[in-house]
Amino acid sequence: EKSSCELLRSFSSLALLSKKMAVAFGKMAAILAMCVSGRAEEATDASCPDETSQLQVHSLGQTEGSKDTMDPWCFHPTCRDVKVICLTQSKCCDRAKWCIPEPESVNICYDKKPDAPNVDCIVNRTANPAVKEQSGINVTKGYKGNFNTSGRKPMTNFSANGLCPVNVHFHLGTEHYSVGQYDVIDGPNLTGTPPPGEDEGYSCNLYNASDPMFQTPYDWKYCKDMQIGQTYEVHWPSSTAGACGTEWQYQSPFYDGVFCNSDITATWTNTEDNIGVQGQVFIVVNTDDPSYYYPDLFKGMIIDGDFGTDVAKYTGSTTGQSRSNVICSQFSPITWHVDRKCHAISASSFDNMCKTMKEQSDDMSKDLHAHGSRMLVDDSFAADNVMLLALSEKEKRRQARRV
Repeated sequence: EKSSCELLRSFSSLALLSKKMAVAFGKMAAILAMCVSGRAEEATDASCPDETSQLQVHSLGQTEGSKDTMDPWCFHPTCRDVKVICLTQSKCCDRAKWCIPEPESVNICYDKKPDAPNVDCIVNRTANPAVKEQSGINVTKGYKGNFNTSGRKPMTNFSANGLCPVNVHFHLGTEHYSVGQYDVIDGPNLTGTPPPGEDEGYSCNLYNASDPMFQTPYDWKYCKDMQIGQTYEVHWPSSTAGACGTEWQYQSPFYDGVFCNSDITATWTNTEDNIGVQGQVFIVVNTDDPSYYYPDLFKGMIIDGDFGTDVAKYTGSTTGQSRSNVICSQFSPITWHVDRKCHAISASSFDNMCKTMKEQSDDMSKDLHAHGSRMLVDDSFAADNVMLLALSEKEKRRQARRV
């Protein structure tokens, strides 16, 4: 006579071969609806009699009223397996007692941000030797900073260097500065409430108070504390050490994504060849005109028409309002690609980006509102290697396909 354990171990294959399957599947839809609704998880529910708490389906030879019970140490099915067993036997199950929950996917990038706190930019009235070039800077064509980058050069192409985007977030106003594009110091008086405590940067000069699309409120569903007519600078950090191609590719904070794979970061010699940020500036409008709608804002810089065709590239640092011309970032040097132009974009484009952010495996809720902007970096900390990245038509098409 076979032991209960032996019967249990052979149950799955026997159940699948059982002639009872033909009848059981006919009842499966109704039983599944009952179990999934939550009744299957509560042993005290009247729809699930006590006898099912013993999962008396573990043996095909089990007789009605038998006192034999399942030893949880003998057989450890997953909750999914138990549900299948129950359904094939036309039973509603107290699966919480005997099943093992499916293992949750572990965020392999969690807490990977290195310990590199902000430091004083100036020490004893001279530049802190620990501080390298900073961001954001003046990206107007022809500008060059005074910080000696010692021959460092920014990457020309992120994807060709093996980088993948690991985050998207946006800042209130701009952290960079481009004459004739986003250079307005005091932005327009807008309706709505910006995120509290966040410093505002420069504004685009495209705002037109007489045009309804700069004034009409929008019903935001996913982004938080947004304003129609407001300027936002969107950043897409990328890294060769990201969890590229996995469910954990996108991370918040973005540092976790940038430094996710420690085996790769250990081999880095030049961070500017392994970490990059795309930056693009938008003024948000409320319009149904499809020409202002871009569905893939989440994925990276828009390259279409005059979007992403006049780009400054340079080496700098991470940004944010915790840094200034007194307090500097140690996360430097990294490559920046910044679109010199400001672009009008629909609120629905932004909201769709935030929707996609909410769908990621990691919690990106802290990036659903605009972050504060760092003040413009002084010339003394701005890189001397600012270059114009004029994309060829072939490269425009290639990057457009990637996005």
